[in-house]
Amino acid sequence: MTAVQEAPAAAGPVDEGLNRQVGLLGLMWASEGSIIGSGWLFASLVALTIAGPSALIGWVIASGIVILLALVHAELGGMFHVAGGTSRFPHYAFGSLAGATFGWFAYIQAATVAPIEVLATIQYFSTVSWASSWYKYPAPGAIEGTLSGTGIAIAVLLMFVFVVINLVGIRWLAHANTGITTWKVLVPILAIIVLLSTHFHGHNFSAGGGFFVPGGFSASSKAILIAIPGAGIVFALLGFEQAVQLGGESANPKRDLPRAVIGSILLGTVVYIALQFVFIGALNPATIAHFHTWAGLVKDNALEQGPFYTVAKVAGLAWLAWILRVDAVISPGGTGLIYLTSASRLSFGLSKNGYVPQTFERTNARTKIPVIGVVVSAIIGLLFLLPFPSWASLVDLVTGASVLMYAGAPLALGALRKSMPDLPRSYRLPMHKVLAPAAFVLANFIVYWAGWNTVSTLMLVLLIGYVLMILSSVLHLNDHIPQIDWGASIWIFPYMIGMTLISYFGSFPGPVGVFGGVGVFKNVLIGGNGDLPLWWDLLLLAAFNLVIYHVAVGHRLPKEKVEAYISEAPSVPAAGH
Repeated sequence: MTAVQEAPAAAGPVDEGLNRQVGLLGLMWASEGSIIGSGWLFASLVALTIAGPSALIGWVIASGIVILLALVHAELGGMFHVAGGTSRFPHYAFGSLAGATFGWFAYIQAATVAPIEVLATIQYFSTVSWASSWYKYPAPGAIEGTLSGTGIAIAVLLMFVFVVINLVGIRWLAHANTGITTWKVLVPILAIIVLLSTHFHGHNFSAGGGFFVPGGFSASSKAILIAIPGAGIVFALLGFEQAVQLGGESANPKRDLPRAVIGSILLGTVVYIALQFVFIGALNPATIAHFHTWAGLVKDNALEQGPFYTVAKVAGLAWLAWILRVDAVISPGGTGLIYLTSASRLSFGLSKNGYVPQTFERTNARTKIPVIGVVVSAIIGLLFLLPFPSWASLVDLVTGASVLMYAGAPLALGALRKSMPDLPRSYRLPMHKVLAPAAFVLANFIVYWAGWNTVSTLMLVLLIGYVLMILSSVLHLNDHIPQIDWGASIWIFPYMIGMTLISYFGSFPGPVGVFGGVGVFKNVLIGGNGDLPLWWDLLLLAAFNLVIYHVAVGHRLPKEKVEAYISEAPSVPAAGH
């Protein structure tokens, strides 16, 4: 943590009781290991079924937005190299209510990524004959399967393995993740090279109804926008913040954090766009002709279970198919592993700020691992397997929570540039007066494109989080009960209510294609019916979010309060305290 003094040279990290042994490669590979996960195994197919080959445009748009958000995090991560950073930046800028709100979204997205990666592993591995019973379809040609009883048992076992590995220690985990991530990056690159050079059909880009979906400019544009969150495009690109979450364990955070964040997202972007391009070209033309349209591909259960595996197998590349099946265990497994680590650090940060019980700060005396945080995060992840027993049903919720978490960073950056302009920064976002509000608006665009079903579910999840945090305070489960900074938080409830209303009256009802609606209100309140037509809704949303941004920055905490929040974090209690 940065101790703020008048002289910049005095700023430096405060020991939070965690081992600072993770170097640049460990940080960058922590982010890259999260970016290259189950997304590369599924997103190319699902994006193709929603938007056709024009999904490539969606990848470019999403990459630009995520890169901008990554640059925002690079500045903040270089300023505050603390464990669970994304849950603490809004706290420093706006106080306790903002920190609790965005910190809760950060924790939910991290806790749910581990189970979604477990689901991906089981779904892909069910292509093996002896494991086919793990993931079942209600009928041939059904567009979505679910875990069977055996599949759920396997999921519990995999989550237990994640817990054990995390408890070994962060240094060992960083070393193990380096090897795992190296494999995870090399395998998709290998698939790109092999499929591009041996089984690429350029005419596929005009097959299946053409490059764009039928219906003209508006229909094609909307399909691209829906695919960005709904096909897992944004989900695939998420994870760059993992280096920030491990900031409290970085050996040289000021130098390494910005480099790790920026380097990981640039590498991931190049790999994912190339994968989408190659996947379209490598599909068997006969498969496209059989289903007539790109949307029809979701009826091919084999392709839906293991997209790249099936493409390689049909192309006669048995050796590549075998490698892809192995990678379907390693890639999601490695990502789930690092996200469980991240979730425990986020609960550590939430406890430091007084939002959740102080027991989440307890660390093992030898390994300095927040043991309770690891175990509880795994249990919460397993609970999400009950209402969301498939990768498809969970991905939109994870994406929405992730992007709402990211939305707090541009607000914090804008506020801290004004309240703490002289605080040392190893990286400074250029043109921050333009790019920071733009990043906030674009992040909220992604949440809105996810649709009413997702937005309504996220608002309910937020209400549950508020209730749990209130109970923690009322029951005095944390010695540091935060004072609510109402003045600096005046914009939070209007922001959440406004996003909900615009989504309800907007033109994006919710997940489509292979993704079934997951909104808890979908059978009670039917939203996203197009009362606000396309483009006008985006204009209204942009104007609303710009107002929220400037109101938030205008009501930021004063310098003295920011300094107090930055410097007040207590030392981590010894294990068993």
